[in-house]
Amino acid sequence: MLLLLFPLALSAQQIADRKHYVAYQATAPLKMDGKMDEKDWQEAAWSDLFVDIEGDTKPAPLFDTKLKMLWDEKNLYIAVWMEEPDLWAIYTERESVIFHQNDIEVFIDPDGDTHNYYELEVNALGTEWDLLMTKPYRNGGAPINGWNINGFQKGLGLQGTINDPSDRDSAWTIEMAIPWKALSQRGPAYSPPADGQQWRINFSRVQWQLDILDGQYTKKTNPKTGKHYPEYNWVWSPQGHINMHIPENWGYLQFAATPVGTEKIPFKMAKDEAVKDALRSLYHKQHRYFKKQGEYAAQLSLLPDTGDLKNFHLEFEVSATRFKISAPSMVSDKTWYITEDSKVWLE
Repeated sequence: MLLLLFPLALSAQQIADRKHYVAYQATAPLKMDGKMDEKDWQEAAWSDLFVDIEGDTKPAPLFDTKLKMLWDEKNLYIAVWMEEPDLWAIYTERESVIFHQNDIEVFIDPDGDTHNYYELEVNALGTEWDLLMTKPYRNGGAPINGWNINGFQKGLGLQGTINDPSDRDSAWTIEMAIPWKALSQRGPAYSPPADGQQWRINFSRVQWQLDILDGQYTKKTNPKTGKHYPEYNWVWSPQGHINMHIPENWGYLQFAATPVGTEKIPFKMAKDEAVKDALRSLYHKQHRYFKKQGEYAAQLSLLPDTGDLKNFHLEFEVSATRFKISAPSMVSDKTWYITEDSKVWLE
């Protein structure tokens, strides 16, 4: 979704509603064949069912979608099950704009800074589009299509016959193995996640309404407009907006260095997420202030509805075209920063 907008920050309730998943370690090699029949997959818990991208204010998806995740020293493993009565996929060329047809999408931001995050789209034929986003589109980010998930493995399972409208299908599944090395911009000095580490992640399923024309599937057209009906966007963790490129609204993936099926590890939100959310709230307020005033606010008192942010000991640095806001960490002697391009970091 190529929107150069600055949407409202999530409310406290929406922040609380962000999904989270604890991924355990696989105990044996997993074969990427789309079957998910290994014991480790059987032990892994299913996620909540996907919801509309805007959240509970919109109707529930027409078809169910759910996922599981595991990991080991080499890979992040993802398995997705998608209910589907009409298996449809046409694109066969790599780096096609897959979401113009039905697909499943993965978005990963390992350090949660909203910059240099990863996107992967796959259709039911196994055609891939993987890219690296330098930063969100709203901040002038650009997709780097030349980046590839080197070493990526996948397996698909189709419960039906693809591109055949004469019958009814039931579902399709996909297993993915994403190497840690492919998700590192630090070159060879990469490492798998540490026990308890948390990444930001989300999943989106794009689904189009279909018609049948001359024995083939085609996108359904609205007779009033002559255009295709808009696609459905069903996600694991609701975005609050029809836009996947708001990385701060994604869910959380927590890694547990515990073999799957042996012990239940609770999800525990990192304390500094509250600091980062406060800075992101100010980021959105600053951009709305700039739109009205033609400049950024140089102090907290100039921004509306900031009473609950005063306890974060915020400091402002503002110029004609840029701003940097800082707040001390709650767990160390370091400081969190955010700038006008939404990048968040600790130093």
